[in-house]
Amino acid sequence: MEQKDWYKVLGAKPSDSPAELKRKYQKLALLYHPDKQEAGVAAAQAEERARRFLEIHQAWKILGNEETKREYDLQQREDNLTKEWPLHEQIYLEDMSWNEDEQLYTLSCRCGGNYSVSKSESKDVSVVCCDTCSLVIQILQ
Repeated sequence: MEQKDWYKVLGAKPSDSPAELKRKYQKLALLYHPDKQEAGVAAAQAEERARRFLEIHQAWKILGNEETKREYDLQQREDNLTKEWPLHEQIYLEDMSWNEDEQLYTLSCRCGGNYSVSKSESKDVSVVCCDTCSLVIQILQ
């Protein structure tokens, strides 16, 4: 299932400042707010505008909060990696080798390089790039 592009909903870019995101949200919220609809609008059009308003509001809930925006941006980055780079394998973290000295999970890549995930990253990361080539593995939870 593909996740909605919340930046597209707001007509924004990931590089937009928080102030710019807020300005774009406010402009669209005023435009689509149910209280701002003209009288006599067809029911289907009114329903579509209400749906659009809720979508705009959801985008702002995600992008207007620093923590949820960061999580969303990371998820988008991971999704883009799996679309753009060849996914070599899906693997469970416990199937990777644990290096106690370096506090890293590692897995050898077919190119001779390694996939590495630190213990602190292991709960948050789901896609890992090889340190030598462009292959990617997906860590399953």
